[in-house]
Amino acid sequence: MQGNQRGQLIYVVSDSIGETAELVVRAGASQFDRFLFDVQKYPYIEDKESIDEIIASAKESRAMIVFTLVIPELNTYITQQAALHGIPALDVMGPLMNTLQGMLKEPPTGKPGLVRRLDEEYFRKVDAIEFAVKYDDGRDPRGLLRADVVLIGVSRTSKTPLSMYLANKRLKVANVPLVPEVEPPEELFQLPVERCIGLTINPEQLNGIRTERLKALGLTAQANYANLERIAEELAYSKRIIERLGCTVIDVSNKAVEETANIILEMIRKNNLRNERK
Repeated sequence: MQGNQRGQLIYVVSDSIGETAELVVRAGASQFDRFLFDVQKYPYIEDKESIDEIIASAKESRAMIVFTLVIPELNTYITQQAALHGIPALDVMGPLMNTLQGMLKEPPTGKPGLVRRLDEEYFRKVDAIEFAVKYDDGRDPRGLLRADVVLIGVSRTSKTPLSMYLANKRLKVANVPLVPEVEPPEELFQLPVERCIGLTINPEQLNGIRTERLKALGLTAQANYANLERIAEELAYSKRIIERLGCTVIDVSNKAVEETANIILEMIRKNNLRNERK
């Protein structure tokens, strides 16, 4: 310790990893700059014997206890034992859960670690979005074998919007444009058929979409990209590749991205159920 700074020992006790309580402690401690704080964590506390050991140590070290124990029996026990031994103790989650219970008229689940699981879900979503960006538009075929879903189809069949929508559902999605002049990557033919989905569309609707796209880019609508004959050629080529792969086909004509995505999610759900039964 330096100068006139004084020390305080704080035990962070949790039935999960203790991140919530530690953040609260460090936020509060930052407002007392004349003190040095030693924060010691006791994660995954699941029995009264462990609490007894912590109480004994806290009493001997004159430590404060800050806890997040959502299992009611353990919460009550540490509160009682701290009071019995004259140890300052703060229940971080209790007052909030009591208020929510009164407002919602429903008891809490009492399951530890749920915040951690929510964090894991968030990072899974971030990973999926980064994956969709990295493997968009056939940029790197090596990603196809790592994808949960691979979308294939001609240009402007909603491959990229669908990839991003499904990524927000925590699915790793890659997509590959089908162009007559370009042979599809070999990795596409190594995929399990249920992980590949072909997208098709009505030629006239595709013509309209591509025409509007050209206008937005300041280009003439007469370009080959929006030519009906060219579109028919591309769709015929796409159909041959899809039939060669034997994958499911979804007609995206007049479908919103959300509608097509829900069809894909339902397909995945059914595939997963089938695989679980095997």
